[in-house]
Amino acid sequence: MTYCVGMWLDDGLVFMSDTRTNAGVDNIATARKLFTFENTGERFITILTAGNLATTQTVISMLEERTKAPAERSPSIMEAPSMFQVARIIGQTLREVIADTPDTGQRGESPFDATLIVGGQIAGDPPRLFLIYPEGNFIEAGKGTPYFQIGETKYGRPILVRAYEPEMSFEAAVKLLLVSFDSTIKANLSVGPPLDMQLYETNSCTQGLSQRIDADNEYLQTISKGWGSALKKAFESLPDVTLNKQNDTA
Repeated sequence: MTYCVGMWLDDGLVFMSDTRTNAGVDNIATARKLFTFENTGERFITILTAGNLATTQTVISMLEERTKAPAERSPSIMEAPSMFQVARIIGQTLREVIADTPDTGQRGESPFDATLIVGGQIAGDPPRLFLIYPEGNFIEAGKGTPYFQIGETKYGRPILVRAYEPEMSFEAAVKLLLVSFDSTIKANLSVGPPLDMQLYETNSCTQGLSQRIDADNEYLQTISKGWGSALKKAFESLPDVTLNKQNDTA
């Protein structure tokens, strides 16, 4: 399992992913799920991956190979004229990889499907953010859907729904995402640090702050402990329910 978020802000884009791929008493493994492609000053693209690891790694490898030797039938995302076309190329590549995976032999618990978040900007166009499904089709973020989540989404979503604002700063957005990730990590062993974070500032067309946040990161620990304490205080501040003798609430 995994947890990834791509978020659209007035000032740019924010991406965050965990790195856990297996979780058990004696089987914990990690792998990178956040990937960037850049031509400084001309385009910047970030991809977040969730799903079958073999599928997602193959997709990223194919995209990387095609940036070096693009062909007419296999265009490169570094030559696409718009982020919409970038999303189309990535969706087609994902569908191609899944279709070429034989559905025979020994199988794990998970199918070969994968879901991707793709965001970035090509000079002359605004930043754009897409959610790509295993079938290769996709939807775009907008004011009604300003962020996308993939993987284990249910535990971290309530925090985003309640606190997200498009005008919030990068600092506030990172804090919000860390609270969302901490809530997910606490609830599901299959999601865990290190966390990868990528910021992108509108019209920069270059990589912003990129950071790996380890489990012992001081700020992550502060967020985790502070959020737990704040929730407890908020809960205690709420009025108690009044119960009558018939056990009805009033």
